[in-house]
Amino acid sequence: MFETGDYIVYGNTGICQVMGVTTMNMDGIPKDRLYYILRPDGQIEGKIFTPVENGKLVMRRVMTKKDAEDLITEIPEIETLDIADDKLREEKYKECLRSCESREMIRIIKTIYIRKKERFAKGKKVTATDERYLKQAEDNLYSELSMLLGVPKNKMESYITARINRK
Repeated sequence: MFETGDYIVYGNTGICQVMGVTTMNMDGIPKDRLYYILRPDGQIEGKIFTPVENGKLVMRRVMTKKDAEDLITEIPEIETLDIADDKLREEKYKECLRSCESREMIRIIKTIYIRKKERFAKGKKVTATDERYLKQAEDNLYSELSMLLGVPKNKMESYITARINRK
């Protein structure tokens, strides 16, 4: 169970702070069922109520600063998604996003960067599907890394590139 004050990753909502645990006084809901009260990062008034025992959405602790630094160091070794079929690749993108795992976000980002480069070399534009999943993966990954490393989210890509090139 998470404690009040903990920061967690909550599905595709992203970073949330646990504001407390409560029960709900509503018809049809067991009176003893516990719910987290979550506040999405960057929102003052926003609240999400989700069951403590939520089997539908991923909830995980935010990684540590050391984990974040190690992850950036490991980026060159993280494999891309080598799937030629567009529909199968999109399904894999969805699966990676649902996992809420940082390494899976990196796999999406690396795959799409390579695809963009190859398409530009052939005089083609990036696909709308790739563009959409790239944005989601970057948002998810960069939000967490930004919070941990104290680097603004909009500077995260250049920060990561500089760290990798330093090796």
